[in-house]
Amino acid sequence: MKPESPFYADSLQCLKASSLFNQLDTAALAGILKRGRRETWKHRRLLPMEEIWQRFHILLSGRVRLSRCNPESGRMITLFLHGSGDGFCLFSLLDGQPHDVMLEPLDDVTLLSMPMYEARQWIEEHPDFNRTLLPYIGQQMSTLANLAADLALHDTETRLARLILRHIDETSSAHIEPTLINDLSHESLAEMIGSVRVVVNRQLQHWKQEGIVDAHRGYLMVEKLNELAQRAERRLVSLPDNVPVIPTQ
Repeated sequence: MKPESPFYADSLQCLKASSLFNQLDTAALAGILKRGRRETWKHRRLLPMEEIWQRFHILLSGRVRLSRCNPESGRMITLFLHGSGDGFCLFSLLDGQPHDVMLEPLDDVTLLSMPMYEARQWIEEHPDFNRTLLPYIGQQMSTLANLAADLALHDTETRLARLILRHIDETSSAHIEPTLINDLSHESLAEMIGSVRVVVNRQLQHWKQEGIVDAHRGYLMVEKLNELAQRAERRLVSLPDNVPVIPTQ
């Protein structure tokens, strides 16, 4: 992207606000923009990883989810949900290999895209970037670990409560709108916790009757944060007596 582009200033501002890039100076960010091209992806367009794994992407606006799908049953599980400022195809950036995931824009999105070799070259030129890149990758790995623990240890109500809590500012007291997931369909929420739409819909309606959330099509608001937090922590699936229960974060 050239400095004279009408999108240059907004793209630079997005990088400055990103947790992945906000510690870099303007010259380093200009180097990223110079190597990248601006792309737009349409809402709900499924993108197999083999089509895009050779490029590194930085979201400038909108949301993208990375999922795995069982081709026989059609069941899906969401691995990551990315928003503005996030970088993705990180694992391919590290190991140079494709990974069996699907990319799906949940909105019309804009992003900065560059070949993997360009991204790696830029990282080599800016070793200080590793101070933010390594913790960022650690967060991605923690997301996968939490997902595995939730699926193995918790029932659907607990998994749904934990999902919502991960997307809100818990310092607030009430009437909290979750970020990134507040307008997702019940089917999309179900795919984030390994469940199905009808179960998630039933649970949200039950919480709504209890006054814990206000939920309807394309809208989710937490009304009683403490009550939701109790639902997130109180239940574990039944395990044999000889299997230790390992607390999760």
